[in-house]
Amino acid sequence: MSTRPSTSPDRIYRSPAGIAGGVVLLAVGAWLGADALISGAGRTPWLALAALLLAVPLVVAFTLRPAVFGNEDRLRVRNPFRDITLPWGAVASFRSGYSNEVFDEAGTKYQLWSIPVSLRARRKAQRPARPRPAGRRGQPPMPEAQEPAVRRAPADHSMDELRELHASRAQTPAAQGEPAVRWAYEIIVPAVAGAVLLGVLIALG
Repeated sequence: MSTRPSTSPDRIYRSPAGIAGGVVLLAVGAWLGADALISGAGRTPWLALAALLLAVPLVVAFTLRPAVFGNEDRLRVRNPFRDITLPWGAVASFRSGYSNEVFDEAGTKYQLWSIPVSLRARRKAQRPARPRPAGRRGQPPMPEAQEPAVRRAPADHSMDELRELHASRAQTPAAQGEPAVRWAYEIIVPAVAGAVLLGVLIALG
């Protein structure tokens, strides 16, 4: 039987707050760094360059980069320094506590950075809905409210969707395979280079 890759579109889960924070940090860093590079004297431009080389990849790694992609065949987790590809058949379970995590069949845990847990959002979603007001005098009474549906925090709702996708696809032939992990060298290498350069400049004093 053919196990060609699925052509179904990915469901993408990202953190809007993380993206917004990353954009702000990059804008501030670009402004301060450009000022130091243009107006700085002595070693200041080199220090600014090294700091940017270190900071920019780290900001991107922890804010803009994290994402979770799920389609009919597999789950792909893009964390700050790693890309993890898990065919649904290799996924054992999901866990939601103070962080959201996925486990493979070998028991290895992978954190879902792009679906952060918000205890505040969870408490807010669990509050009972306010009762509907009665009709005003001279107006027909408002219809009785239906039983409210169980409300879920956005992160918990995303995890529910991933669990449903896993349950429906884990046994399909196209969703079988082994987990694959790739290090994000495009993030690691420039960050390490920036750290080394910054350390050398500081040491030379």
